[in-house]
Amino acid sequence: MTAAETGSRAAPVVRHAGPVTTPDLSPLAGHSVRHPGPDDHLPVLAVLDAWWGGLGGEEGSRQRALLLPKLMFQHFTGSSFLVTGDDDRVVAFLIGFLSPSRPAESYIHFVGVDPAERGKGLAAALYERFFAYSRAHGRTTVRAITSPVNKASHAFHTRLGFVTEPGPKEFGGLPVQPDYDGPGLDRLSFRKDL
Repeated sequence: MTAAETGSRAAPVVRHAGPVTTPDLSPLAGHSVRHPGPDDHLPVLAVLDAWWGGLGGEEGSRQRALLLPKLMFQHFTGSSFLVTGDDDRVVAFLIGFLSPSRPAESYIHFVGVDPAERGKGLAAALYERFFAYSRAHGRTTVRAITSPVNKASHAFHTRLGFVTEPGPKEFGGLPVQPDYDGPGLDRLSFRKDL
């Protein structure tokens, strides 16, 4: 039976802008790059508090852990990246995915870089690889969010060409999406057109 015969709608057809490619896994700043997997979940969680300098205390630690459940390391591995040092320690990561509900969009969910490795362009290089992967899969928009108090993240995203989307509330002169991640968890929402 066709969609017309059953009365259901056919799924939209997504056209890709060229051949579908796999993400670039070539080395970055002398470090190995690979896709994360389920075994990487706990090692990544183990570095979050140190990398974020204990931001937000126990509540901040809990929020970061809740943002990176194991399912992110099971279901979004093909579009995500993990950078490791010679000793296989985690140096940087980017968890992102192609939106299954918005065929023109992709989303960068969480990114981290070891403070000892900052300033070497790792985060920007991971974003560029994700942009390339998104373009290769017909995506024209990349979205991301951050906490309104994370001024460094706002500056970083702005340097990469993201714009902060309008919001009904302001924090420090920036438009905020209230309760974006739950009650009292306001966020800045970013958009980059590829």
